[in-house]
Amino acid sequence: MLDPIKVLVTGAAGQIAYSLLYSIANGDVFGKDQPIILVLLDIPPMLPVLDGVVMELQDCALPLLREVIPTDKVEVGFKDLDAAILVGSMPRKEGMERKDLLKANVAIFKTQGAALDKYAKKTVKVLVVGNPANTNCLIAAKSAPSIPKENFSCLTRLDHNRARSQVAMRVGVPSDCVKDVVIWGNHSSTQYPDVHHAKVQMQGKEVPVFDAVKDDAWLKGDFITTVQQRGAAVIKARKLSSAMSAAKAICDHMRDIWFGTPEGEFISMGIYSSGNSYGVPDDLIFSFPLTIKNKTWKIVDGLEINDFSRGKMDATAAELVEERDTAISFLSV
Repeated sequence: MLDPIKVLVTGAAGQIAYSLLYSIANGDVFGKDQPIILVLLDIPPMLPVLDGVVMELQDCALPLLREVIPTDKVEVGFKDLDAAILVGSMPRKEGMERKDLLKANVAIFKTQGAALDKYAKKTVKVLVVGNPANTNCLIAAKSAPSIPKENFSCLTRLDHNRARSQVAMRVGVPSDCVKDVVIWGNHSSTQYPDVHHAKVQMQGKEVPVFDAVKDDAWLKGDFITTVQQRGAAVIKARKLSSAMSAAKAICDHMRDIWFGTPEGEFISMGIYSSGNSYGVPDDLIFSFPLTIKNKTWKIVDGLEINDFSRGKMDATAAELVEERDTAISFLSV
């Protein structure tokens, strides 16, 4: 049996974590032979709720789950971590300006980055889910100078899965028959879901998405806005934000980091931009198409970018530059 790995989930008393923790503890993410020590971090008022979550995890009687550690202290939460899934963030309250939200989250992710730097293993893989995920991830990475920036990523797999699913439903195939969609940029409504390089498995052969769908206006219009605004649509319908689908995307993302991407396929992930072939500004956390091998990601190069795509990529990059500059102005405050 392998030695246990230590996995942290923050915001552990929340909705997404509730949908996520069973999958991690059951071996669906880090492997069916990998024992887990699960660390659950949340703010002090949530500790009674967290106790209930711990009871439920115990009651699942899962053979891989060696220990559950609930805490509100960073020195406990971040110690000797192999993986950190940072779900907790300040949610946007009614009447709150985006700038105020950014300021509150800069404080949170500066603290968590510093805690990673001080207490976690230098090999820790960090996934930021709490919004604004890209900029929160950047602040955490900048606050943890001793951990390689390549170890930090943010979640755009939910958008990636949404894009695959929309195409699959349109064509009438299962979603695993759609591959190589790309989410470029920010996990916000400026993200660019790009299917110019995507393929659909139909009648035993791979067909480009534009040929399979046969509706360019939809692919360049409603398809994009549906994916961009899907989170808001779920909130409107459910009165709560996406939890089940977000948890599934987190599992997909972390499993691919741990075990690599399927041969001949790429996925989307927000990663640190430093010199790339797509003209994306440096020093952002930006979603790119990636392959992963031996826990190391590589940007997929050589995808042709037409004028339509370039405009969309530039718009989401501009938003991220503005977010970054605002966030960094709060860092020293």
